[in-house]
Amino acid sequence: MSSRRRFLGSVAAGAGALTAVGASGAHAAAAPRATGPDGEPEYEVPLGIAMEGYRTAWPVRFLPLVNQGETVNMAYLDIAPATGSVPTGRTVLLMHGKNFDGGAWEPTARSLAAAGHRVVVPDQVGFGRSSKPALDYSFELLAGNTVALLDRLGVDRADVVGHSMGGMLGVRFALAHPDRIRKLVLANPVGLEDYRELVPALSTERLFADELANTNLAAIRGFYRSYVVEWRRLYERNVELRYRVTLGGEYPRWALASARTYQMAYHQPVVQDLPKLRLPVLLVIGQEDRAAVGKSYATPENRAKLGNFPVLGRAAAAAIPGSRLLELPGTGHLPHLEARGRFEREVLGFLAE
Repeated sequence: MSSRRRFLGSVAAGAGALTAVGASGAHAAAAPRATGPDGEPEYEVPLGIAMEGYRTAWPVRFLPLVNQGETVNMAYLDIAPATGSVPTGRTVLLMHGKNFDGGAWEPTARSLAAAGHRVVVPDQVGFGRSSKPALDYSFELLAGNTVALLDRLGVDRADVVGHSMGGMLGVRFALAHPDRIRKLVLANPVGLEDYRELVPALSTERLFADELANTNLAAIRGFYRSYVVEWRRLYERNVELRYRVTLGGEYPRWALASARTYQMAYHQPVVQDLPKLRLPVLLVIGQEDRAAVGKSYATPENRAKLGNFPVLGRAAAAAIPGSRLLELPGTGHLPHLEARGRFEREVLGFLAE
C-alpha cells in the first residue's frame, strides 16, 4: 500500500461533511496519458470531490439548502430550449444514477433542448458537484430537495426522466409530490427487486472501508465496462471521474457519502410502490442489463438471481397501471447512451403525447 493510501486510511475516521461552494463553469480538465499495451487512459491529476474545475457543457449553478441541520449546496444545470427550436413550454428534469452525475445526461439534455424543452439537471446532494455531507440519506430527502429546486426555478410541473437509482428517486418523487410531475420515464431503474432478500445487510463502516479501498483504475474501469454490451470511449468519462477523486485528500469524505447513499438504495426499494403510481410511465429496459445494488456482496447462487432486467422490466410494467414498456435488445444499463437514437426518439414521442 502506498504512503498516500495509508494516509487516507488514517484520516478516514475523521471524515465529516464539507459544504461545496462556488460555481464550476470551467472547461479545463486533466489530460490523460495513454500507456500500456491496451492504450487505455491513465490519470495522475486529482479531482476535487465536487468536481472542481472539471469541464461542463453549461454553467453550473448552486441552490443553498439545509438538510438535517447541515448547510449544503445542490448543483444543477438549467438549460434553455436550443436556439432555433420551437419552445414547448415544458420542463424535463433528468435524475442521475448512483454511480453517475448529472453530466452523464449531456447527450440526452442536448436532444431535449433541441426539441424545445427546458432541461433541468441536478446533481443530488451527495453526488457530482453537490455537497457530500454525512447525512441519513433517503429518497424523500432528495425528492424534497428537488421540489425546492423547482420552486427556485419557478417550475410548477416537470416531466421526469430517471436512470438507475435516479429511477428509484423518480418513483418516490412521483408518489410524494404528484402535483409536481406530469410524466415519468424510467431508464433501467434499480430497485425493481428487494435487494434485502438476496444481499446481506452491511454496516456503513464496512461499506466505507470498501469504498476507501476501491482505488484501482483497472477495477473501476472494469466495473463500468460491466454496465454495457460494447465499450466506447464515451463511457470513459465515468471512469475518469470515479478514479480521479480517489487521488485527492478529501476522498474519505466522498467515500463516506457513497457508503451512506448505498444504504439508501439498499434499504429503500421501490418495487412495492410501483402499483401506486397514477401517471403516464414509460419503462425503458436494456435487455442485457444485470445490474443490482450490492450484487458483489451476494453469494454466487444469489448473485445469479439478481438484476435480471428482462424479467424485472416486464413485472414492473405489469405492476404500474397503464405503463408502457420499451425493451431494447443488445443494450445494457445505459440505454440513453448505448441506444441513444432509439431512446431519444421514444422519450420525445412519449413526452409529446
